[in-house]
Amino acid sequence: MEQSIDSNKKPEFAAGTDPAFIPLPGLAAPAATRKTEPESEAAPETDPETDPELDEAPEAAAEAPDADAEADAVADAEGEAEDAEDGPVFEISDRRGSIRVAREGVRFTLDDQEADFDWSEIGAVEMNPARFGRRFTVTVHLSSRRWFNAEVEAASRAQLKEWPAELDAVLDAYFEES
Repeated sequence: MEQSIDSNKKPEFAAGTDPAFIPLPGLAAPAATRKTEPESEAAPETDPETDPELDEAPEAAAEAPDADAEADAVADAEGEAEDAEDGPVFEISDRRGSIRVAREGVRFTLDDQEADFDWSEIGAVEMNPARFGRRFTVTVHLSSRRWFNAEVEAASRAQLKEWPAELDAVLDAYFEES
C-alpha cells in the first residue's frame, strides 16, 4: 500500500472534527430554539371595560384567525399537491432509499436523511443501471464541481431496464442544457 506525501493537500473536515460540518447542501443543521422576549413595558395597556373597540366577543375574535389559518393551510397543501402533480415525475424506491425527480428538482433519500437539489444548482444528471445485478445509480453533478449519488435496488432486471427511459423523459421535461 502506498501513501501519498503531498503537502499541497488540505485536510477535509468531517463531522467528527467539525460539529458544524454539513456534508450535503440539501441538509440543514438543526435550528436553535429561540427564547421569547419579554413584552416591553412601553406598550400601552388597554382596559377591556373602558375601551369601546374591545367590546366585541373575544372568543369569536380568537376563533376566526385560527379557522382562517387552518383553511389557508389546507388550501396551500392542496395547491402544493396540484403543483407537484403538474408534469412528469420519476420516483423509485427500495427498502432503504428513494430517488425522486420532479418539477422541484431531484431528491435523494436514504433511511432518515434527505438531500434536495434544485434545478438551478444542478449542472448534470447521470444515470448508471448496473450491468450485472439490479442496482440503479443516479448521480447529480452540481455546478460547484461536487457530485452526489444515490442507489436503488430494482425488484427485477426488467424493471431496471425500464427506469432509464422513464428518467430520460422526466429530465427532458425539466432539465435545460446550457
